[in-house]
Amino acid sequence: MSSNAPTIAATAAPLLEARNLSRVDPSGQTVLLQPTDFVLSAGAQVAITGSSGSGKSVFLRLLALLDQPATGQVCWQGNPVPNDKIPTFRSRICYLAQRPAMIEGNVLENLQFPFTLKSLSARTFNLDFARDLLAQAGKEASFLNRQASELSGGEAQIVALVRTLQLSPQVILLDEPTAALDPESATAVEDLVRHWFRAEAVCSPADVSGGLQRAYIWVSHDHQQARRMSTRHLTMTKGVLDTEARP
Repeated sequence: MSSNAPTIAATAAPLLEARNLSRVDPSGQTVLLQPTDFVLSAGAQVAITGSSGSGKSVFLRLLALLDQPATGQVCWQGNPVPNDKIPTFRSRICYLAQRPAMIEGNVLENLQFPFTLKSLSARTFNLDFARDLLAQAGKEASFLNRQASELSGGEAQIVALVRTLQLSPQVILLDEPTAALDPESATAVEDLVRHWFRAEAVCSPADVSGGLQRAYIWVSHDHQQARRMSTRHLTMTKGVLDTEARP
């Protein structure tokens, strides 16, 4: 299939794997995700499209270990993730929601926040790196002083993505990250993800992955965006993930 997305040769080693993964609603009456097997290898750029309520977000949240599955498990680099390793897992396998959560304070404080968490206590916030990431999105250094409460939806999403990228994740799970954004902000988000994936200009000095072991899944309603941002386009229908790539 043709794609304008950047490419990196995928390796055989899976970064993330779903094994018989499923979920039901709290009542136990409705299946939200049918039992699913899925492998995400290094270098993969996957897009998933489907109608609202088809299970796309359910699947991403399960992969991020944000929700409890009804069956199955998620494996990271070939192994199940024990409870004591979940905080580390979430700093390497990062979920980006459509509507990001901001803490009270300015942009700088929001970018510093992850490094106040116990799981990241050994890592240090790098101001120059944060400025470089913001510059990639067309934001000047003064943007760091903006109050989070004053940000537009697009600006908040850029902050959330920069906050994620500075952790040098292996995998980003993007849950319709541009669905509510203006075209300029949407382009900035796409460009930041491209730069991170290529490891060009978006590589933290503390990047333990070496800029090579990276992959992402991009959930979108926009089929053009899905083709633009992926080399493998999948569909979700009524909780069933079709793992056959679409043109």
